[in-house]
Amino acid sequence: MLALSLSSAAAAHELRPAFLDIREEGAILYDVLWKTPARGDFRLSLDVELPQACEDVSPVTSERTNSARVNRWRIRCVDGLQNRTIGIGGLSATYTDVLFRFTRRDGTVQTSRLTPERPEITVASSPSLLDTARTYFLLGKEHILQGVDHLLFVLALLLLIPSVRLLVETVTAFTVAHSITLAFAAFGWASAPQQPVEALIALSIVIVAAEIINRERGRRDISIRYPWLIAFAFGLLHGFGFGGALREIGLPQKDVPMALLSFNLGVEAGQLLFIFVVLIAIALIRKLVVLNSRMPQMIAAYGVGSVAAFWFVERVAAF
Repeated sequence: MLALSLSSAAAAHELRPAFLDIREEGAILYDVLWKTPARGDFRLSLDVELPQACEDVSPVTSERTNSARVNRWRIRCVDGLQNRTIGIGGLSATYTDVLFRFTRRDGTVQTSRLTPERPEITVASSPSLLDTARTYFLLGKEHILQGVDHLLFVLALLLLIPSVRLLVETVTAFTVAHSITLAFAAFGWASAPQQPVEALIALSIVIVAAEIINRERGRRDISIRYPWLIAFAFGLLHGFGFGGALREIGLPQKDVPMALLSFNLGVEAGQLLFIFVVLIAIALIRKLVVLNSRMPQMIAAYGVGSVAAFWFVERVAAF
């Protein structure tokens, strides 16, 4: 019951970032898309702060989705936006981030992440390979660390695996699998509707939690003896979830392999950081508290599974 009560407040992917997309349409003309997270009629109080030399040349059109408000308009900026600073008013008073994408007429893209600590960005004349790698690495790491459902799946795998060797095999299988479908989704070679994917990701956590309980009850089926198999199968599914996030961010026209590799490395860095923290926490608990029963494993499995089951029902109901 405690897990279920917390799940409504910690729903996965609820803290989605805002998104600012500016496209160069002429020498001094730009189309602006500004997407801010919202819940019902309430949205985050964030505003785009453009250079003083910019002025609106079209009315702002606005539409509301289930989780965001999207505004579109066109601006004219004397001398262009290159080397000019764009800010987000109100961002420093929030806990969210803003994904910024600037697309030039030649197809090159500058992508960056604005944070409460750094709410401004300078539009570069031309982004370097290092800038692309750094930006997509940070975006990948941030996505996995804010993706509570992906982290719960990894936690469930850690609870299921009894040895270090199996842990290495399982994490490797999960990494290889989601890297495959992430690449396929990013290049448009394969796709899956995002809402069913999110629901199935929640269901995958429920299944692994059930396997933990079955193991504690003495069952030894193939998923318990070879957990890397279940990690690989569900890793393919999770890769489509990562691919959906990457599609929202967008890939640059240039340096696509570097952007994709950096995003994937960022995901892996965040995942390994999470695994390291969990293993340290488990080691400290075992050192401080003598646990001779299987009850802690059962409690953890039921807690993780209950939260994931709530998400599954909630996401299916949202279709």
